[in-house]
Amino acid sequence: MMATQGLTIGLVAGESSGDNLGAALIRAVRARAPHTRFVGIAGPAMMAQGCEAWAPAEELALMGLFEVLHHLPRLWRLRHRTVRQFLALRPDVFVGIDAPEFNLHLAAALHAAGIRTVQYVSPQVWAWRQGRARRMARFLDLVLCLLPFERQVYDREGLRAIYVGHPLADQLPLVPDRRAAREHLGLPPGEPLVAVLPGSRVGEIARLAGDFAGAIAWLARRRPQLLFVAPMVSERTRGLFGQALARHAPQVAVQVIDGRSLAALAAADAAMVASGTATLEALLCKTPMVVAYRLGWPTAWALRSFRLLKAPHFAQPNLLTGRQVVPELAQGEVQPERLGREIERWLDQPGEVARLRAVFTSIHEELRAGASARAAEAILELAREPRA
Repeated sequence: MMATQGLTIGLVAGESSGDNLGAALIRAVRARAPHTRFVGIAGPAMMAQGCEAWAPAEELALMGLFEVLHHLPRLWRLRHRTVRQFLALRPDVFVGIDAPEFNLHLAAALHAAGIRTVQYVSPQVWAWRQGRARRMARFLDLVLCLLPFERQVYDREGLRAIYVGHPLADQLPLVPDRRAAREHLGLPPGEPLVAVLPGSRVGEIARLAGDFAGAIAWLARRRPQLLFVAPMVSERTRGLFGQALARHAPQVAVQVIDGRSLAALAAADAAMVASGTATLEALLCKTPMVVAYRLGWPTAWALRSFRLLKAPHFAQPNLLTGRQVVPELAQGEVQPERLGREIERWLDQPGEVARLRAVFTSIHEELRAGASARAAEAILELAREPRA
């Protein structure tokens, strides 16, 4: 394929998972079009790949319908400023990476001005607010889907969508090296280990940290030999979880580390995980898990009252298999003892763990599709298309 020279691609990523996707995309595009310029809202991984950042990705790390209300003035100002900057720059393509509440509004404004628009990571239109797919067809040129079942909803609306697979599936080995992961983290090879991931967003940590810390204390009382490792994405989330540990599990030695969630999951025998990207990371590391999800009460009330949720599951392994292969606890179900008992079940049933790992390996093989390369080629192909 001939390299496309002198392109400018606008990128907007939200939080650490979007930052990692963006960094891998930048590398893949530059391998095909070395002189491409990248500019927009970026995290440290994207900036390390040469993306010019107008604002940090963490400014978009919010969740919930009502929880973001007090951030709306700041987000509106950021969106209006970003639209103005992109309209002045006029990139060849705009790529919104996840963060749909921010990026879809941005894409609508840019598409109206004649800029090609891509959404990289499908919003969960198959789970709730399914009417969004019809609206997205009006202002998106392309959706890049990470999961195989996502395309069908866009096909019905006439919106071009491509399944690219997941970059993490390409990066991670089918068989994790648990001994090497433990050596990397300085953990002994033989003791049972639980990874604890209460979320990457401050709001998630605030809602889940107390129960996760309580579960650690419950497990430690019953199994003093258990080790715990808790990877944190930022100094702020580390501080919040540290406060929860001091309050609920003051006598338990928990190794709190900066980043390295994949190493922690690969090293662990089981994991407590907040719903989201970390559940896919655990799947790809072949780690049994219990998944927790808790929204603020206004959002939870709205979703329940207006029947906005359509999917029967929220944990990625359950969505990908269409059945519950890992336990998922929502809202009031998230309690220390419930979390602890699910962890114990995995620790005590090696046969179930072996069956689960076989399921996870099959999913991993399906998701291993060369995602960043596919995404890069689709974006460059769109950039080469003549404008209408």
